[in-house]
Amino acid sequence: MHYRAFLLTGAFLGLLVPVAVSAPAPEYHVVKTIPLTGDGGWDYLSIDGAAHRLYISRGTHVMVVDIDKGEQVGDIPDTQGVHGIAIDHALNRGFTSNGGANSVTPFDLKTLKADAPVSVGQGPDCILFDPGSNRVFTFNGRSQDSTAIDADSEKVAGTIALGGRPEFAAADGRGHVYVNIEDKSEIVQIDSKALTVLNRWPIAPGDSPSGLSIDSRHHRLFSTCHNNMMVVMDADTGKVIATPAIGRGTDASAFDPKTGLAFSSNGDGTLTVVQEKDPNTFEVAQNVTTEPGARTMALDPKTHSIYLCTAKIDTTPPPAGQEQGQGPQRFRRRFVPGSFHLIVVGE
Repeated sequence: MHYRAFLLTGAFLGLLVPVAVSAPAPEYHVVKTIPLTGDGGWDYLSIDGAAHRLYISRGTHVMVVDIDKGEQVGDIPDTQGVHGIAIDHALNRGFTSNGGANSVTPFDLKTLKADAPVSVGQGPDCILFDPGSNRVFTFNGRSQDSTAIDADSEKVAGTIALGGRPEFAAADGRGHVYVNIEDKSEIVQIDSKALTVLNRWPIAPGDSPSGLSIDSRHHRLFSTCHNNMMVVMDADTGKVIATPAIGRGTDASAFDPKTGLAFSSNGDGTLTVVQEKDPNTFEVAQNVTTEPGARTMALDPKTHSIYLCTAKIDTTPPPAGQEQGQGPQRFRRRFVPGSFHLIVVGE
């Protein structure tokens, strides 16, 4: 809000300077939990707000959940090593990245019927639909590149060398795609039409970036890093603007354009909420208690609800010599069978 100074009856009464005013951040909490079936791991979540569906990758298949009814309504099988799900509403198509099969499975959003897989690079992880180029991009961990697929023809349009191990990606809708390079601690900016790398920007003091989201209006990137900070970057220049603190074990990032809030889902059982006071000022507004293991999420921009998933941790002591983090046979975190569930966070 801006004010002007006025002289009234010849007397100087005061000068009010411009002040940036931001709305108070909403108070988030766990609204409910929804039990789901199936054991094993999980990775990315993706939401189709128009159809009120949530897609959850489960290692060899994708669960489809009706978020209004709170129940599973479908499944996409035969997606070996699946990581992510991308959605193109204009074509009524979805796409899964199958890390174990080096492929992408296109499917119909209404019927969930799958088309023939499309071969891509090695170890596709993140997958993204870019409306600026009408292409689907996979980010391939083992081959350290990105495969671009034409969404209409489902044919490979090209490959982009990334020079490092990619993690999450984001698109601005104007022909730019951004991707975290985890082992180089940088963000790569891609021309999604020319399929060329435009810039490589270091994210220091951030380290080992994972989640990435974007405020397209203000050209701000939100990269959540494993040294417990969210790096806020100018998407045009690569300048680091702010580094608010986040929880431990982050995986995903999300931005809500309506509320101006950025989120980091953290494996330590927290959801960090960062408020955009203005395009250059960012502060932690809240750390919501979720559950350990709830490291990935999806944001519904219509309802502003956030969906996370996890399972109850098995606290049985590990076998002797296999304490977590020690040796090639280290004991990995285990979960109680039949305890997989969704966590819904809202105001």
